[in-house]
Amino acid sequence: MKNPLLEPFDMAPFSQIKNEHFKPAIEESISLAKAEIEAIANNKEAPNFQNTIAALDYAGYQLDRVTSVFFNLNSAETNEHIQKIAQEVSPLLSAFQNDITLNEGLFKRVKTVYEQKNSLDLNGEQQQLLDKRYKAFSRNGANLPEDKKERLREIDAELAKLKLTFGENVLAETNKFQMHLTDESDLAGLPEGAKEAAAQLAKTKELDGWLITLDYPSYIPFMKYAENRELRKKLSLAFGSKGFHGDELDNQKNVLKIAKLRFERAQLLGYATHAHYVLEERMAETPEKVNNFLQELLTKAKPAAEADFKQLQDFAKEIDGIDQLQKWDSAFYSEKLKQKLFDLDDETLKPYFKLENVIDGVFKVAEKLFGLSFKEVTNIDKYHEDVKTFEVYDANGDFLSLFYADFHPRPGKRGGAWMTSFKSQFRKDGKNVRPHVSNVCNFTPSTASKPSLLTFNEVTTLFHEFGHGLHGMLADTTYPSLSGTSVYWDFVELPSQVLENWCYEKEALELFAHHYETGELIPMELVQKIKDSATFQEGMQTVRQLSFGLLDMAWHGQDPTHITNVKSFESKAFAGTQLYPETPETCMSTSFSHIFQGGYASGYYSYKWAEVLDADAFAYFKEKGIFNKEVATKFKDYVLSKGGTANPMELYKKFRGAEPKIEALLERAGLLKSA
Repeated sequence: MKNPLLEPFDMAPFSQIKNEHFKPAIEESISLAKAEIEAIANNKEAPNFQNTIAALDYAGYQLDRVTSVFFNLNSAETNEHIQKIAQEVSPLLSAFQNDITLNEGLFKRVKTVYEQKNSLDLNGEQQQLLDKRYKAFSRNGANLPEDKKERLREIDAELAKLKLTFGENVLAETNKFQMHLTDESDLAGLPEGAKEAAAQLAKTKELDGWLITLDYPSYIPFMKYAENRELRKKLSLAFGSKGFHGDELDNQKNVLKIAKLRFERAQLLGYATHAHYVLEERMAETPEKVNNFLQELLTKAKPAAEADFKQLQDFAKEIDGIDQLQKWDSAFYSEKLKQKLFDLDDETLKPYFKLENVIDGVFKVAEKLFGLSFKEVTNIDKYHEDVKTFEVYDANGDFLSLFYADFHPRPGKRGGAWMTSFKSQFRKDGKNVRPHVSNVCNFTPSTASKPSLLTFNEVTTLFHEFGHGLHGMLADTTYPSLSGTSVYWDFVELPSQVLENWCYEKEALELFAHHYETGELIPMELVQKIKDSATFQEGMQTVRQLSFGLLDMAWHGQDPTHITNVKSFESKAFAGTQLYPETPETCMSTSFSHIFQGGYASGYYSYKWAEVLDADAFAYFKEKGIFNKEVATKFKDYVLSKGGTANPMELYKKFRGAEPKIEALLERAGLLKSA
């Protein structure tokens, strides 16, 4: 039987792939990659940059392609079979990585080149690659004695499986819960579009009435608009207790095991904690710097958050006699207060944000800034009918990238929004290999009577993920491991977060915010209201974001071996940021996929860190004009195209002319007056 994943392919051959192809393709690709690694390790020639460092970076290309297809599907279009394969192949891939970093002959060659680095005539990108390669060995056990290497292998294999199980449990919990309503009065307050979507969802399950789930497009409108407080409470507690029910989908033991194994691994490698290990390769450098950064922002934001909370509490008491505001009241009364203060609500805005128009808008913004053009193509193989595919060209008409866009929730797709790639950019043998980039989101789908109309929050999410996408599409580096988003984790959010700023600007909104029925441009008074409300409850929002960063650092910045109770540990970590009363039924850690499944362990602070960068960067655009070609070209040349080829602060300074200032963020967030 022919295996399409083992045939040479450029675009992923989704329609030809069957589940049974994955494991043999991964096993075969591991064997091939091992042979390439062995050839480098056993090369009789003296080690040099090209035959060792560069050769290593290009090795395993087929394995990278096959695993990117597999793991992207495991996130965006999974099923039980794929999840089972993921559990089987993850330890194999973990062992393969260990085989590389713990290969003594290979490390010897890398070390020889590294020790000669001052006498080699290397350019900046080559120096970065040499440093990165050497650290990949030294930071992952190459200098350890044999018994400790063995333990490291065991830990990595176990962590690979635990992280997968954690994510599978969260997805299963999300899919399992449904609130079936048959009395229309239970939907009082919900906009017509949300009611129609709930009825449509019920129909797909062959139920009468309406169905509300934990998927964002269903969950958020209900929490924001439903007048029935008890049902909001039920939904909120279900959302907040994923993985926290003491059953077969419970994640408490997984959380404790992951935290403790990460700590043990860091200690084995000579680091005080997992955070010390991770942050050595970040702009922030140390846990102390991260904690100081979070605490400095908290000191500035806490008074504003308390004032926001009091205003919301007083408002809820005034209109509904609510004595104690609870978590399930937050979105509901915030939306009402926002309507009162700014005469603005999402339902007024949504008709101006038809999905197709917003996609067209983000393309136009990219065209005006970077000279890009996007052509929708229908002859490209895709993994689901919802996926749209585009070819991306630069100002000269040269092909830059393939772009996949997958925007709606479905049972086989994990929640949230992310950017990923099916193929990296790099240069080899005189050829500039171009990337295949993907954005995956979970936006409000269309209904029988309306197209997909986005909330303003969904609009900013689309721009955010597209910013990551541009980082991948505009990549222009020699080596694959330095390409695109392969940068320090606290720098990777700069391109995504800076692009969100255009959503608030009149010049940008005029490009795409047209009423889906009449074609009328969004009224400028609405644009002004969007801008005026941009800092609404910013104190509360900032403290909420900081609380997640502090929870992450609590799990990873200290010795977790004494922790026995996930919930009480989490409550202590949240103590300094808590505004709402504690809910004993809920626990965030058990579904905090960013840090227990994704790559944000010891890195959640990055969102706020990058916000400082993005506020400072956008201040530069504002100063010169938001579509200023000179500033945009500098951003493309020094940030978007350079990937990880230089120290991020050096790249930032080349773009901006100076280091970023925290004041830019405080000013934009309206927190300077509270500071």
